Amino acid sequence: MSDYKMPIREQDSNKRTFGKILNVAGCDNYIGAAYLSSYSAYKVGAGYVALASDMNVIKSVSQMLPEAVYMEVPYAYRRLNEFDVILIGCGIGKSFAAKNNFKFLINFFKDKEVPVVIDADGLNILSEMHNLSLPVNTIITPHPAEAARLLVKDISDVLADLEGSAMELCEKYNCTVVLKTHRTIICDKSNMFINEHGNSALAKAGTGDVLAGIISGLLAQKVEPLEAAKLGVYLHSRAGEIASEELTEYSVMASDILKYLPRAIKEILHS
Repeated sequence: MSDYKMPIREQDSNKRTFGKILNVAGCDNYIGAAYLSSYSAYKVGAGYVALASDMNVIKSVSQMLPEAVYMEVPYAYRRLNEFDVILIGCGIGKSFAAKNNFKFLINFFKDKEVPVVIDADGLNILSEMHNLSLPVNTIITPHPAEAARLLVKDISDVLADLEGSAMELCEKYNCTVVLKTHRTIICDKSNMFINEHGNSALAKAGTGDVLAGIISGLLAQKVEPLEAAKLGVYLHSRAGEIASEELTEYSVMASDILKYLPRAIKEILHS
């Protein structure tokens, strides 16, 4: 546990000190993904989270998360230079509009150093877009099925060589990779780490959205991409372990990870 350090919280600070995140997330079928990914970014310490989505998603999520800022996607385009981190993909679907939004944002940030986190439907869209260069500080967070689509492989081949597949993703997309399994692999082109924490409680819909938000929240606080990925995975998995101690591995929901995340943070702060 001593290997993990939370970013320093300066007392002479304001919301801008701890970073501004643009979270492009959600559609009519996946409203919860927008909520979970936005909430978790706040819960890990980000100062400002703006959810860019369609109005139906905004109306629903704003009732549950009044702390966030809300904007429809076209309006967000006019404010892109304000943000320190971009998270895209949680529950955006694969509509024509979602694909166009994804391509626009990746191309906009391609030559910038702003960290970009791509998750869920963003990864599925990416797998269909050939020769699309990712921004230099990109983190992708696939599970094995998404990794197989990105690598144009059968999922059995990915599962047979998880470490090799993670490194292949690094090379192909020139990014940091979080390959989510029961032993999540975090790597860039020069380093590889395996997270030994977590349990079956995390094998439930929505937990990936929480992880993407946690990593984005750490990036907003100026944690470097590889370290943000490592720490984010640890906090997420440890919160799942703590939650399952009280709720059992059967009953933990993705939203419970948010509730137990502070206890995982406290363990690091008090170690």
